[in-house]
Amino acid sequence: MSTRRNPSGLRNPKLSVVIPVYNEKPTIDEILRRVIESPIRKEILVIDDCSTDGTRQILEGFAACQARSEPSAPANDGDDPIELANLRFFFQPQNQGKGAALRRGFAEATGEIILVQDADLEYDPRDYSKLLEPILDGRADVVFGSRFLGGPQRVHYFWHYVANKFLTLLSDISTNLKLTDMETCYKVFRKEVLQGIQIRSDRFGFEPEITAKIAKHRWRIYEVPITYAGRTYEEGKKITWKDGVQALWCIIRFKFSD
Repeated sequence: MSTRRNPSGLRNPKLSVVIPVYNEKPTIDEILRRVIESPIRKEILVIDDCSTDGTRQILEGFAACQARSEPSAPANDGDDPIELANLRFFFQPQNQGKGAALRRGFAEATGEIILVQDADLEYDPRDYSKLLEPILDGRADVVFGSRFLGGPQRVHYFWHYVANKFLTLLSDISTNLKLTDMETCYKVFRKEVLQGIQIRSDRFGFEPEITAKIAKHRWRIYEVPITYAGRTYEEGKKITWKDGVQALWCIIRFKFSD
């Protein structure tokens, strides 16, 4: 019996994985290996936001190997080499923030589907199949990976949980959506969704801004459960209460403006 398809589904699309990077020297090799190993046809866009801890030099070394047509590059962590075939590297001239790096990546992406991936190891690329399924099936234009729908996750930072739920609630009130995790990294878009949106936030305000703007355009949004291995600040976590305040301001700002 043949498989029935939704006419709006996608058959063998190319995925653009956009990875904003800032000071992720301990994890950059491993996250690239994990993304490369995901079986879907893809390009991987790595945007370094003027890292100062040696990450930029590692990525410049990979780019230099690629320019010499070398198929792989030695990894900084001493583990398996980094396969270069599907990697694209971009270097911001100055530190501007996650939103600015994503804006650059979205502009450079050539895939029919675009996925945001952080450069740490908090989010697991093995979840890609779950994230992509609603779009491939033609049911969704946008998919959010929720940390609060039952997937396994590392347990710590109660007040981060409270802040995330509070900001998601305020965002839901503003947008009339019923999301459980507006602040999630894992956001996946059909390319045409992003073509109609101008991202203005340079830092972590990207999350509430993109949520507000896709709500205004009435795109079909799904949430799926994902795994989450949150870091401590000692392990490199960067988001702080100041970013929470900025997110609150962006929820209000983009409710009433574009």
